[in-house]
Amino acid sequence: MNRHKALEWDKVQAKLEANAEKLWSLNDMERSGGEPDVVGHDKRTGEYIFYDCSAESPKGRRSVCYDREALESRKEHKPEDNAIDMAAAMGIELLTEEQYRELQKLGNFDTKTSSWVKTPSDIRKLGGALFCDRRYDTVFLYHNGAESYYAARAFRGSLRV
Repeated sequence: MNRHKALEWDKVQAKLEANAEKLWSLNDMERSGGEPDVVGHDKRTGEYIFYDCSAESPKGRRSVCYDREALESRKEHKPEDNAIDMAAAMGIELLTEEQYRELQKLGNFDTKTSSWVKTPSDIRKLGGALFCDRRYDTVFLYHNGAESYYAARAFRGSLRV
């Protein structure tokens, strides 16, 4: 409840019931281990904002590279999927670095894992991708080749309803 003290649940429920495709996306976030939760309300658009709030990166989304281009560039030992395509199939967006830092204000996330974050196109064009984690009570932003993948790295998503 500390993530959404001022929200009126009947309004959140009404928004969800009016947007069945968003319910499907939230279910997919939950099914893959993301533990989605409301983290904010955009007063300008009236939308409620959901993020993956699992303590560690979602288990059902780990061991993926950043995007399709990175996946196709691997000659061997390819991961099964990539973060960008998985998020699109789920109807969600990867968190940006700013959103990831907002999430970390709500608790300690990714203290043993890491999460891909939306990477600026200029970095991606050069072959890189960004990820974040929390270590030593600090949020870190790192880079890796977009084709890399690790058992402890997934991605966190956001959904606006």
